[in-house]
Amino acid sequence: MTRFLSIIALLLIFASGINAQDKKWTLEDCINYAVTNNLGLKRQTLQTETAEANLLKSKMDVLPSFNVGSDARIGFGRSVDPVTNLITFKQNISNSYSLNTNLDLFRGFTTLNSISANKFMLRAGIESEKITRNVLIVDILGQYYQVLYSRGLESASKLQLELSEKQQFRIVRLVETGKEALSKQYEIESQVSADRLAYTIAHNSASQAVTTMKQMLQLDPGTDFDIAVPEMDNILISDLVYNTDSIYKIASGVLPRLRAIEFELRAYEKQVSIAKGAISPSLSVGGAVYTGYYKVLGEDAGDQVSFATQLKNNNSQAVYMSLNIPLFNNYTTGRNIKTAKIRKNDAALRLEQEKNSLYSEIENACLDYNRGRDEFMAARSNFEYNKKSFSAVEKKFETGLVDVTDYSAAKTTLFRAETEALRTKLQLIIRKLTISLYTTGEYQNTLLN
Repeated sequence: MTRFLSIIALLLIFASGINAQDKKWTLEDCINYAVTNNLGLKRQTLQTETAEANLLKSKMDVLPSFNVGSDARIGFGRSVDPVTNLITFKQNISNSYSLNTNLDLFRGFTTLNSISANKFMLRAGIESEKITRNVLIVDILGQYYQVLYSRGLESASKLQLELSEKQQFRIVRLVETGKEALSKQYEIESQVSADRLAYTIAHNSASQAVTTMKQMLQLDPGTDFDIAVPEMDNILISDLVYNTDSIYKIASGVLPRLRAIEFELRAYEKQVSIAKGAISPSLSVGGAVYTGYYKVLGEDAGDQVSFATQLKNNNSQAVYMSLNIPLFNNYTTGRNIKTAKIRKNDAALRLEQEKNSLYSEIENACLDYNRGRDEFMAARSNFEYNKKSFSAVEKKFETGLVDVTDYSAAKTTLFRAETEALRTKLQLIIRKLTISLYTTGEYQNTLLN
């Protein structure tokens, strides 16, 4: 199991430990639902199906065409009698039937090149579908950890409020017994009020983060939704150092964002060959069978040959071979060739641009992770020291050695240290997941299998 999978497994295990009676969405639940129901991903899937249809059509172009036709007409005025080949002015009815087929023998290899081009476009479409799915999962991951961070702030604010309320209760009792001045009660009540406001703001921010996640999942407005919060203390942070070049070497071979452009480039190369094929002569063969029926209308029409006999007697067959040599077509072929080359060159430039962009992203991701790891270690150490410091200040406050202002300052410092430790930890996890994407190429296989 990869290091990345271990982190996700821990996350999902602890998330699944939440009370089953209160249905809450784990990270896996969110991703499963989004991948199955997201409208943008469904639209991208339709694009892939279109590419499949184009490929099937190009394969069917290898086969001969086969058509059956029939027409019927009533003639008035001057016409030619097909039986006697004489001019007639009698009203008549005619009915014909035809059967024809055609097969291209050579057309500058455009059919074979079309099949190859559509194969590459289909593969590019599949990779584009993976890109859309990965972007969706990355967004879900980012918002999931935003919810965790908001919930962490809410919990820390609630703890601060509870500490202030505990001290308020103690001081009120002391004021009632005359052991503390009333002004100290006012000071602690002011602190409780400020902490209650901070908790309310944190609670509303957490609710907004959950609502944003619900909107990203595109759930129905009336659906009850909440996420399962894992035990953050049990998520391990390993001491890793990432190398940009080694990760880029892996990423350049597995990421769908590069493979999609590579397949498009190969498809455009085939499209150049298709455009050049229009310069070559084309050769096709075909055949046709024709028969018909003719009848003069009116009382003076006389005896006429029956329908079945006419169909038999009028039967004719033909085979043909057609050769077409293009000489001048108003620069249509030349323009098509030039346009195809431009698309190919543009794809090659996009590929190089994407590689450069990918290397920069990986380099920044590695630097961010390495810096983030140091920040987290420092933040965690700072939090531990502040817990000890606040414990000492709290005892002094209870014995009257420090006033409310010093107590509030120590509590605020502890709160900031706690939230900073949470922020740096979640940030480090996100950065590690990002680097893992570069080395696996697809979040779906890593998260859902």
